[in-house]
Amino acid sequence: MDRQDSLIHEDETVESLYGGRLKILQKKKGYRYAIDSVLLAHFVEAKRGERILELGAGSAVISLLLADRHRGLQVTAVEIQADLADMARRSVSLNRLDERITILRADLRNAAGSLPAQAWDVAVFNPPYRKVGSGRVNPQAQKALARHEIAGTVADFLEAASRALKPGGRACLIYPCSRMVEAVHRMRALKLEPKRLRMAHSRPGSRGKFVLVEGVKGGGEELAVSKPLYIYREEGAYSDELETLLSGISVPAG
Repeated sequence: MDRQDSLIHEDETVESLYGGRLKILQKKKGYRYAIDSVLLAHFVEAKRGERILELGAGSAVISLLLADRHRGLQVTAVEIQADLADMARRSVSLNRLDERITILRADLRNAAGSLPAQAWDVAVFNPPYRKVGSGRVNPQAQKALARHEIAGTVADFLEAASRALKPGGRACLIYPCSRMVEAVHRMRALKLEPKRLRMAHSRPGSRGKFVLVEGVKGGGEELAVSKPLYIYREEGAYSDELETLLSGISVPAG
């Protein structure tokens, strides 16, 4: 058995990103990362030597993408579910990034004992966005926790980020456009001033689907709105920007 096989469980698959440069373990049935996490990882503007905190990491795909794109980063990824935290650790090992990415199993709502305050430069998160009681809750526990606000709301994620970030630190998140006002309101209440925003659309001419937002802890009022991001072309294939993004080549935010 080779090293890769020893890290993969029977209920898991290995998916490749960046032309095979990165390998991500995913459940065959259960939680699987989606394109919104990939969009968020590329929205983050990180600098060499910075400390990154990913909240609600799931498979830690965002942490892995950031560590690959920015070679000088140290990343801590927090995940509440034991099986996903274990899978994320094995993905980190599979990519030989153990010295740069730490997976921490914790509940971000009461992680003060394990997450020191004002210690991180960037907090990044893709929080659950479906309210409990709105629509059918998936019977598969991993999917339910990832999609519904069962183990944390956007307010919980933002509060954890606000506590963890240094003054001037940045909080980056992706959230549905339909709930953008709530997220921005919470950010301002926590002194995470929105400074950079980009809308993601399914295709040209469609309504905005997601909003990518960066807030600065203690920042002043001034918001820069980037050009729209289109996931698909009109005929259904990935847009040129998405193709470039998925290849692992950095592209400007617009």
